[in-house]
Amino acid sequence: MVEELKWRGVPVWSHAGIICTGETYKSVVKMTFAKGASLADPSGLFNSSLEGSTRRAIDFHAGEEIDEQALKALILAAVALNTSTAAQRPRTKK
Repeated sequence: MVEELKWRGVPVWSHAGIICTGETYKSVVKMTFAKGASLADPSGLFNSSLEGSTRRAIDFHAGEEIDEQALKALILAAVALNTSTAAQRPRTKK
C-alpha cells in the first residue's frame, strides 16, 4: 500500500490503483473508496455517497466506534479488486 498526498493535500492510499481517499470536514472524517460500489459490504460500513455507481464512502463522526475488523476486510477486498483488474489491463510499452 502506498500513501500519497494529492489534490491539494488529500491523502490517497493505493495498491494497483486507488483504494481510497481521506477527507476531513467540519463534522466528519470521510473515507471514500474509489471502487466502493463494486465491493461487498456485509457489515454496512458504507454510509455516504451511496447513490453513485462507482464510489462509496464511510463518514466517521466524533466519538463513534470503528469496526476495525470490518474496515480491514473492506480494505483487503478493495486491494483484491484492484489487483484482479490490474492483471486484466493491457500493458503499455515503455
